[in-house]
Amino acid sequence: MKIIKDLIIYEEKIQKSRFIAQISPVSTWQEAKEFVAQINQDHKNATHNCWAYIVGNKGETCHSSDDGEPSGTAGKPMLNALNKHQLTNVAAVVTRYFGGVKLGVRGLIDAYGGVCDRAIDQSHTEDLLFKKQLSITTDYDFYNILKYRIQMEGLIILGTEYTDKVIVSVEIPEETLPDLDQILKEMKNNRKLDYLII
Repeated sequence: MKIIKDLIIYEEKIQKSRFIAQISPVSTWQEAKEFVAQINQDHKNATHNCWAYIVGNKGETCHSSDDGEPSGTAGKPMLNALNKHQLTNVAAVVTRYFGGVKLGVRGLIDAYGGVCDRAIDQSHTEDLLFKKQLSITTDYDFYNILKYRIQMEGLIILGTEYTDKVIVSVEIPEETLPDLDQILKEMKNNRKLDYLII
């Protein structure tokens, strides 16, 4: 599965109708609904705000809406476009301002699916990485060495807590966990730190 990193906005005129595709990364179906609601508010005078979203590590949750267009002519083609690009954790809204020319069923399917597809083509997608969180506890005298090692591994420090020890929260890609686990075990055996995989 793949994800997009940033909001995509793409506009196209088809048979005098104005189509605006907005596609956003989301983490949950609630975020997807909020994104749809915001665009409904921003484009409340539009003829239609059709939408589709896919969420979950395997794209297990998906929904779409034709928002008043004939059944199956908008939301489903948009969902098909998201699936074609193997996207997950993504929400798409295509806003239509009617230009006076009816497109027919086939024309609507091509318009909504095509605008969504072309918007994704202009985006940067990347593979979905499954991530784990580590909580590492160490003494103050070893903290700078630990911090240096974390940065050398290209990992993200989510937060640092200073008590009688230093507790560092780190996010790591799941596939790098075995290698890092080995490094941390060696440090733990040398009594430099303790760690917990969350």
